[in-house]
Amino acid sequence: MTRKSSGAERPLNWPDDPETVTAADIDFEALAHVLANTCRRGGCCRQYHSVAAQAVIVSEEIAALDGLGEEDRRTLAPSAWLRGRLPDSQRAADRVGKLADGIEHAVREAAGLDAVLEEQQAELLRFVTRMAAATERRDLLDGNAGAGAGVAFPPLKRRIRSMPPDKAAEAWLARFRELAGDAASRRHIEARTEPASGGAPE
Repeated sequence: MTRKSSGAERPLNWPDDPETVTAADIDFEALAHVLANTCRRGGCCRQYHSVAAQAVIVSEEIAALDGLGEEDRRTLAPSAWLRGRLPDSQRAADRVGKLADGIEHAVREAAGLDAVLEEQQAELLRFVTRMAAATERRDLLDGNAGAGAGVAFPPLKRRIRSMPPDKAAEAWLARFRELAGDAASRRHIEARTEPASGGAPE
């Protein structure tokens, strides 16, 4: 697997050992392909639907609500790459959760994000994520299959359609770069408008 660029092709770099991954190891183009080739719901959808495609949907819906600003890049984080699998035991589930936390922390650091969302932002993210999951059940599963117990969230108005892995990777990467660019622009503007600190020289 190689990256698309105007120069010579270079292999995509995804860390071999998730237990030791750091921010310096993160290759966002490689990450896009990992998420785009990971099917949601353990592959139980009627049509292929990747973690990357679902993440883009959630990110776009949150942006439409003007909810998280640059922080909605969190919806593109890769924890679902591990969390979406089905561990054989509670011990395995705990290990997977720990690995997912470590990878997500490394990705957040590489993307320039703070470690923790404010509670209001986290609640909005949870709400939109559950609405997107309800939409996924409506469009790609058998009605309420996998809905489970608890509050039934309404689906989004949009429809979810199957997207090939290469297209999903492109969409994920384009969305991430769009958000990263917007965040960089805001920081540049804030830096230019921020009043100088300190008093007059003695």
